[in-house]
Amino acid sequence: MHIDDFLKFVSKEKRYSHHTIKGYKNDLLEFSDYAHKYFGSSIETVNHRVVRSWFAQMMDEGFKPRSIHRKSSSLKSFFKFLLTRGIILKSPMDLVPLPKLDKKLPKFVEEKSLNVLLEELEFSEDFEGKRDKLIIDLFYQTGIRQAELIGLEVLDVDHQLKQIKVLGKRNKERIIPISSKLLETIEEYKAYRISSSEPNLLLTSTGKKLYPKLVYNIVRNNLSKVTTLSQRSPHVLRHSFATHMLNAGAELNSIKELLGHVNLSATQIYTHNSMEKIKSIYKQAHPRA
Repeated sequence: MHIDDFLKFVSKEKRYSHHTIKGYKNDLLEFSDYAHKYFGSSIETVNHRVVRSWFAQMMDEGFKPRSIHRKSSSLKSFFKFLLTRGIILKSPMDLVPLPKLDKKLPKFVEEKSLNVLLEELEFSEDFEGKRDKLIIDLFYQTGIRQAELIGLEVLDVDHQLKQIKVLGKRNKERIIPISSKLLETIEEYKAYRISSSEPNLLLTSTGKKLYPKLVYNIVRNNLSKVTTLSQRSPHVLRHSFATHMLNAGAELNSIKELLGHVNLSATQIYTHNSMEKIKSIYKQAHPRA
């Protein structure tokens, strides 16, 4: 089955993350079932009308434009794979319009709120307390993704050079500088770290590798103490890192490298938040604003 061949390709050759591959698989199987049920077609023989019909049905069912764009991306990658192997002559995606996306500014936590969380509120003086504080601090001080944090190993922390090595998307490594204070937090945590054969820096209370749901809950529960944002996820801390860096005068290209973005366009969304702050300052400071 071509779907299986495609998933092997993105796993072995492209080295996409497990999360991405799972998303591709779900999207492709859903579309394959739809094409067979309503059009009697296999996924390899569909035309643009079948894809448009699927998208239209999802919109009728209340799917958001962003979800449809994501599924479209899965189909585009799959049909590109079939094209390069001569299985199809033309991608049906070429004639499929997509719903317009609403431009949403990244949500972020105010700097003073994060300072309150990390400097004033108390974390428990045990393994979980030290770990949870380090998780929040790492997200905010480095801007790393959730999967990158979970994958951090003890040996990735370079105390002498004050930096960490991060394995990002497509197995691309990058180096992120860290502060002396964050190094102290790491050392405090390691003093409580349960002896384990796991190479990963951050562990569960039973000495196992962290898992996404636990990390999400730790971040959400702690951010709930200082913000009323509906989104209180690890990614919000990544947004906070980038926004606060930009507001403090950091160059966009530098933020791009720290975040591990491939294209500058992915980083430029943070300039909108920065512009909102500039407008706010202008209105407060200018006598005729």
